[in-house]
Amino acid sequence: MILVVGLSHRTAPVEVRERLSAGAEALPVVLSRLASRSELREVMFLSTCNRVEVVALASEGRADDALRAIREELASHGGLAQEADLVPYLYDRRGEAAVTHVFRVAASLESMVLGEPQILGQVKEAYDAAVAAGALKGMLGRCVSRAFSVAKKVRSETAIGAGTVSISSVAVDLARRIFGDLSQHAVLLLGAGEMAEAAARSLGKGAKELRICNRSFDRAAALAGAMHASAVPWEQLETELVQADVVVTSTGSRTPIVTHAMVKRAMKARKGRSLFFVDIAVPRNVEPEAHGIDNVFVYDVDDLEQHVAKGLQARHAELDAAQAIVMQEVSQFLAWTRGLEVQPTVVALRARTHAVLFAELERSLGGRLKHLGEAERAALAQMLESATNKLLHAPSTKLRSKAESEEEGGDARELAGALKYLFDLPEIASGKGEPGGSEQSERSAGPGRGDDKPAADDDDGVRH
Repeated sequence: MILVVGLSHRTAPVEVRERLSAGAEALPVVLSRLASRSELREVMFLSTCNRVEVVALASEGRADDALRAIREELASHGGLAQEADLVPYLYDRRGEAAVTHVFRVAASLESMVLGEPQILGQVKEAYDAAVAAGALKGMLGRCVSRAFSVAKKVRSETAIGAGTVSISSVAVDLARRIFGDLSQHAVLLLGAGEMAEAAARSLGKGAKELRICNRSFDRAAALAGAMHASAVPWEQLETELVQADVVVTSTGSRTPIVTHAMVKRAMKARKGRSLFFVDIAVPRNVEPEAHGIDNVFVYDVDDLEQHVAKGLQARHAELDAAQAIVMQEVSQFLAWTRGLEVQPTVVALRARTHAVLFAELERSLGGRLKHLGEAERAALAQMLESATNKLLHAPSTKLRSKAESEEEGGDARELAGALKYLFDLPEIASGKGEPGGSEQSERSAGPGRGDDKPAADDDDGVRH
């Protein structure tokens, strides 16, 4: 059974989400711990600024154990003494609800900014990391891969992704609402990754001055060159806080970069001029206590949610169409998984038929037909292969068709049992979604593998 356990901007505040997030360094460790649990056959870990989720395939008959194992590992990863401290923020999905959730997340129907494109790249990165770790290989891998195709279909057949709205653009819009015309104000971007680039593009040439500060000066300089901005060394950050009016932070640091003490010193030099932070990083880049300093305003990613709805009416109008696509694709995927339930019987029947016919052929070739040459022997073998395929095609197709029908699934199991009894077939483990067997291999790609390539990661950028 496919499972999802996680938390999002809808269930947990940023101070909880940031404890469970995992950057490039922590991700292999988290995946390794999850993959080592016997309760889980496959697993993927997704971490963004708005959600942290474990998507898993439970070991046969151990769904409840698998859910408990995931909660334990999440609590341990978050440094929580007790699993109970995390439970109030968590949601879990099973079976069809889990598949639906995975498809909706990839299609950006669960995002804070409906239709934003970044989430698909993040899911692909999580998928690639899990595959590289050997934690994703069978049915769950095909489920996530299918989600890529679903997301692409939603974006191509609806206007859910119309425009360029993203967390970064919402941050810039918020700055404009507070300051009005930014042409008289200096903006500092802290970070030079994907989110910083998106913010820079949203700003365009609207700011009086745009400066970019990043640990890697070369990355800051490259982005600055593309955006007609100025790059500044990391060591000058505190000096830059004295000059800037708006600071947008989006680095991948695990600890705050802008401290309360740093802001207090900068404000003394600013002589009371207001300083506005939009912190779209998770974990947060700005210490929350800085908000308590006079004339300092700190907005984190959760504060942006109330500003998201404006201007998105057109996207919400497309929501029903997008949801209809998702549900249709979920139905097709579940039909495919039901077909896998009878696949061992189909493979066993083919193996039994093949073994009997070729045993008789070998007996004949060693007796009355031993005078035949290699060409004639090969022709007989090919004839038996063809006969096996034609003989078993109709029963195999009809059995799978019944299995894929939700209404007739029970009939398919009865028919599979009858075949096992009549042909004395051996018991074969289901191994749903695992490659193996000639007929299984024909279907192993599942319903529509996604072929999109993952986006390149940014060293200092935070993905949302």
